[in-house]
Amino acid sequence: MGVTGPIRVVVAKPGLDGHDRGAKVIARALRDAGMEVIYTGLHQTPEQIVDTAIQEDADAIGLSILSGAHNTLFARVLELLKERDAEDIKVFGGGIIPEDDIPPLKAKGVAAIFTPGATTASIVDWVNAHVRQPTGA
Repeated sequence: MGVTGPIRVVVAKPGLDGHDRGAKVIARALRDAGMEVIYTGLHQTPEQIVDTAIQEDADAIGLSILSGAHNTLFARVLELLKERDAEDIKVFGGGIIPEDDIPPLKAKGVAAIFTPGATTASIVDWVNAHVRQPTGA
């Protein structure tokens, strides 16, 4: 498709959750691995996250959710991407997400879920393997 440059990832904290240490750690790990990372900050709406991803020409959105609203927030982000014809932007995430909730989230279109204990290396490796491969330098 002629896409060049590093993988671009929006890292976002949707909803009312006020704990962002994990999101910042992931953002830094992705950046240190050579990706361009746009961190949106706390208390973002799904609309703000999708707008940012489209404006920034992101390849992926990484959502960090600790609030328990993961089913609603992931679904809304996916719905908005579909409405905006931006389903090529992969959505992955992590946080406090019960194992029983992971298969339904994946069925809705969430590409990957990382639960507590996932290493930054495993997340970086997943993004490198499943999001578009960078070309150029």
